[in-house]
Amino acid sequence: MTRFLFVVLLAAVISPPPALGAVATELDRIIAVVDDDVIMESELDEQMNRVRAALRQQGTQMPPTAVLERQVMERLVLEKIQLQIADRSGIEVEDAALDRAVSDIAERNKLSIDQFKEILASEGYEFDRFREQIRQEILIAKVRREEVDKRISVSDSEIDNFLRNEEGGEDTLEYHLNHILIAVPSGSSDEEIRAARDKAEQTLARLESGEDFESVAISVSDGQQALEGGDLGWRKGGEIPSLFADPVSNMKVGDVSSIITSPSGFHIVKLVDKRAGDKIMVEQFRTRHILIKPNELVSPEQALNRIRQLKLRLDGGADFANLAKTNSDDRGSALRGGDLGWVSRGEMVPEFEEVMTAMPVGEISQPFKSEFGFHILQVTETRQYDGTEEVRRNRARQAIRQQKIEERHQSWLRRLRDEAYVEYREAE
Repeated sequence: MTRFLFVVLLAAVISPPPALGAVATELDRIIAVVDDDVIMESELDEQMNRVRAALRQQGTQMPPTAVLERQVMERLVLEKIQLQIADRSGIEVEDAALDRAVSDIAERNKLSIDQFKEILASEGYEFDRFREQIRQEILIAKVRREEVDKRISVSDSEIDNFLRNEEGGEDTLEYHLNHILIAVPSGSSDEEIRAARDKAEQTLARLESGEDFESVAISVSDGQQALEGGDLGWRKGGEIPSLFADPVSNMKVGDVSSIITSPSGFHIVKLVDKRAGDKIMVEQFRTRHILIKPNELVSPEQALNRIRQLKLRLDGGADFANLAKTNSDDRGSALRGGDLGWVSRGEMVPEFEEVMTAMPVGEISQPFKSEFGFHILQVTETRQYDGTEEVRRNRARQAIRQQKIEERHQSWLRRLRDEAYVEYREAE
């Protein structure tokens, strides 16, 4: 879950929007058509209230209403587009995964689920509505993984180059960056590109005159982090988008870059802070699993029934290794009794990792689904693993992959927005 979403949801608990009464319902209207879906005025009002609450909580200067409305509306449009992709692709969020996500939010607020429900109810905020918001956020994350993340590959030569550069010591530093994007939609005319460039130059002039970067970002940026003041958070040197890497390496804390040009538009970054990175200790999980795959002869329903039957046998005292050897469709691990060896975070698909990292040692999971089929897993022990060549290469791979994902994600969102049918409707 993104940092901004958590802040907004927390703000919604503390200061939620007023409940819509009968009069408000009568006055609700469609304010935009997005492909096969619509945005209602009540949706915009609700999101505006949440964003205002989050900005107040962060102590960020409130932008003009028109500016904030433009940013929130654009975010709603992108959300609608991605949710329609999820629906067309048959992507779903299982109740168990949704319950875990809601529990995680409650735990971050140091609340039990019952306490969390009571607070929501006391503020007039419906728990089912809250769960629906989390469901949509998870759906959008799944769409991104399907459409962007899974299509990213990292070659060994890229890892070698990364590690050679790392030996110079620059990647031991971490950078806290803020970012402004003045977007240039694909297919823009020369006049539109010049107008965007002029806007970027005016924005840079405002920053150089001393205006607050975060406030300016909220008011003008087209970036995904605009409503967070353009905050990109802390990044290692190798995790910074390649477009910004050279300028940032030569900047001092507090510096604002000149205008950086890319196919997506014009960028300005600020180096908020810089620090030496700490040595990373990686938590590893000794894991074994049983996998049942649907195929031409085994339907998904049959595969699910088989994995449930195996779970019942395990609950009845059957030996995990023996069942894996005779039943698991992951033949590589089946020969070892389902043993996957020591597994680090980031090595498995998200659905598998989510269950693996949440399981107490020795406990057998409930059946769950991933892109490969239906699993049962057991974590037999955990450890902290330090600094081998394998870990260095995996860390490099993840840094390169994350950099590619972010760059591809921005391009993908821009393409979706350009190709979508969006009609804004004025009040009658």
